[in-house]
Amino acid sequence: MTTIAIVSQKGGSGKTTLSVNLAAAAEASGAVALIIDTDPQATATQWGAWRSDKAPEVIDSAPPRIQAKVDAAKGQGATFIVIDTPPHADSAASRAVEVADLVLIPCRPSAFDLAAIKTTVSLVRLYDKPAFVVFTAGPPNAPRMYEEASELVREFGIAPCPHMLPDRAVYRHASAAGASVLEFEPDGKAVAEITAVHMWAIAHVNMSTVAVEGV
Repeated sequence: MTTIAIVSQKGGSGKTTLSVNLAAAAEASGAVALIIDTDPQATATQWGAWRSDKAPEVIDSAPPRIQAKVDAAKGQGATFIVIDTPPHADSAASRAVEVADLVLIPCRPSAFDLAAIKTTVSLVRLYDKPAFVVFTAGPPNAPRMYEEASELVREFGIAPCPHMLPDRAVYRHASAAGASVLEFEPDGKAVAEITAVHMWAIAHVNMSTVAVEGV
């Protein structure tokens, strides 16, 4: 089972968008996916309610119950869990990082957003978990911007994910319809991008597991 925490100090970074679509990409690949919503705003939970009983399932959780919810989900057959967290370094973010195999930090490629990830990076270091920045909601065609943003996050001591999720209207349209981008626009660019992030994340977790087992 793979557990991924989506953590960021900055509101509007795209945590819930990444969470629900990453879980949907996992489900589409054959995984049994689950989203654990720890954000009091409950945006992921609302998205799940709009979908009725359609996978991936979304459940909420208080911070002290995150580990128990992950354990219960594993016992019920879940193979891919995404934990959506609030936009501040509170107990939910800490517990999510603690139980995760991998931490993804969504971040817009702008100065204010990049500066805001420092607190998240410090939190990840406390638990010594593998973590990467995923650039979100930036221009689709701005390679120099992403290069400069990547250089900056490396200076913070964290690496960027090699795949980005640029700003695309389909994310907003899909969410409003209670859908993932995979369902809303199956042949669109957003699907290729979120699928690439999912495949990369799985490969990274698998490599980390093999490395630990080989120690």
